[in-house]
Amino acid sequence: MEEIIKTAILGLFFGTFGTTIGGIIGINIKNPSNRILSFILSFASGLMTAIICFDLIPEALKLSNIYSTVSVILLGILFMIICDLTVNSKYKNIKKNNNSLLKSGIIIGIGLALHNFPEGLAIGSGLESSITLGISLAIAICLHDIPEGIAMAVPMKNGGIKSSKVIYYVILSGVTTGIGALFGAIAGNISQDVISVCLALAAGAMIYIVSGELIPESNKLYSGRIGAIGNIIGLIIRINCNVYRIKYLY
Repeated sequence: MEEIIKTAILGLFFGTFGTTIGGIIGINIKNPSNRILSFILSFASGLMTAIICFDLIPEALKLSNIYSTVSVILLGILFMIICDLTVNSKYKNIKKNNNSLLKSGIIIGIGLALHNFPEGLAIGSGLESSITLGISLAIAICLHDIPEGIAMAVPMKNGGIKSSKVIYYVILSGVTTGIGALFGAIAGNISQDVISVCLALAAGAMIYIVSGELIPESNKLYSGRIGAIGNIIGLIIRINCNVYRIKYLY
């Protein structure tokens, strides 16, 4: 029992530390122009596109068949549409530009929380098989959570949320990593079907976030090429993270 608690605490620490650092950086970007906001949102979309294409969907397909994976992806998209409508109705009275940014930040936070759960499962399961593997995975996940924290914090801050609340929400989005690590430690080799559902659900959520929130909002803020550049940089950074993980951790 003591080892399970230690694993959960480790997952919680690494899951929240990276996003918190990113959140602190995000709230300290003073009065960003529309061009910078557009870049940050498009950067986040590139980051998430790489996660969808090179992490979530391939891993889900390895563990399950294409039909169940696609079905759960569609469920994830539907879930985010419901979240989008709920958030939109709750904050409809805020000034239009701020409302749009705030909604993007909240939707990103929900997507990251869903995405962090299977990452926690990986940490918990990794620690059960090897301490070195588990710690290495935790550090890699922590590092790539930093730009995700920035992507969540900047639109929230510029959407009108106080800095202290932004940090609170950023930390909250990382808590699911600790929950996932707890489940991974308890179950050891947790059911592949459960992991596949978590991965596909997160993929569906992120597909909606990228196509329905980040790219449209980025283009609305600034119509130049900065959006495309941010998207490409986010994609490349995430691919390099994957290359590092494959080369040094497996």
